[in-house]
This record gives sequence, structure tokens and C-alpha cells, in this order.
Amino acid sequence: MKNWIRLNKGFLLFLFLFGIFRTAVADWNPIPSGSMRPNLLEGDVVFVNRLAFNLKVPLTNIVLSHLGEPKRGDIVTFFSPLDDTRLIKRVIALPGDTVEMRDEKMIINGRQASYAMLGSAPEPLEQGGALVALRLNEKMGTEQHRIQLLPQVNADRNFGPITVPRDHYMMLGDNRDNSGDYRHFGFVPRELLIGRAERVLVSADIKGNWMPRTERFGMQLH
Repeated sequence: MKNWIRLNKGFLLFLFLFGIFRTAVADWNPIPSGSMRPNLLEGDVVFVNRLAFNLKVPLTNIVLSHLGEPKRGDIVTFFSPLDDTRLIKRVIALPGDTVEMRDEKMIINGRQASYAMLGSAPEPLEQGGALVALRLNEKMGTEQHRIQLLPQVNADRNFGPITVPRDHYMMLGDNRDNSGDYRHFGFVPRELLIGRAERVLVSADIKGNWMPRTERFGMQLH
């Protein structure tokens, strides 16, 4: 064993340094589910900037320094406060915001987001077939992004008003009726943030023919 380690010490050092890089500086995150449709698709692999918010001790959630502040509308990766699962969602509300949802419409600090219909698209089901998904533009102040609604399914479309605690964030999926998010695990503490997802690196149609979706390569996230 010692001889094998000596012969491969260069490779082992590379693996160690690569692991440090992935856990402290930059990372990539495969998208396994449709909770962020229509903006992220199953089979996308996104680039994650781990230095966007916190400098952490590698391989831990110990924060050494704050490097930046999450903004409303950022797509972020984080560890679920419920079970430590790694998730990716959108920041909807910041510390101190008062938030409520009424019939799927977001109200933040007393101001309701505006919505514009963009059209419809099929939402594939695991057991086969598809539902009709409604796609809308959701605008809150200067920040706007696409969301998706599934009127046919039973979903939690109302909550609050509730105030986001200090150093916590409210996360929702863009696929509002098919997302395990704040309504499932509550607010996310800052120390559980991993980083900001900034662009799609590569993408393949894992729900279909597994062909590359080259039009998504390098796509910036909004």
C-alpha cells in the first residue's frame, strides 16, 4: 500500500487539490428534477460560483468571511435545512422581507408582483403523458424571471404573511406547483448557502433521447 501511495502521490495530490477547489471556489451541479422549469431542465449541468456569498473552510459549512450578498432573483445552490440534501432554487425574499403568497401571486413588503402570460408547454409526467403548464413572466421591482404553473395539480398556493428572519432566505422553485421548497423545508440559513448558479455548462435530454442540447451550452442564467 505504501509503495502504491508513493508511486501515485502526484495523482493523489491532484485529487486532493481538486476536491478543495470544488468545495471552496467553484463547482458544477447537475439538475436532476424539473423543479426549476422552464429556466433549468433535467440534464442541465450548471456552473456554481462558491465564492459569491461566503468563504468557507473546505468540506464544511463553517463560514470564514462574507464575500457578497444574495440578491432577490439569484439562482443558488444550498443544503436543505431539513435533511442536508443539495438543492437549487431561486431567492425570492431576503432577511427582513415580509412575504405572502395568495393564489400563486407573490406579495413582498406589501407590493404584489406583476404577471404576464407567455404561453403554455407540456410538462412530462414520470408515469408517461404530460400536463399543460402555463408559463408566465413574474416581475418584482426591477427583477423578473419566468415561472411555470400547473393548474391541474393540488399544490400549496397560499402562505403568510411571514417575515424572513435575520441571516435567512426564502427559496422557491420556478416550477411553482412541482417544487419542494420553502413550503417544505422553511427558511434557509446563510451558512447553508453553497453558491450562485451562473450559467449552464452543458446539457443533454436525459428524459428523451440523451442527445446534447447544444443551444443551452454556456447559457447565462436569469
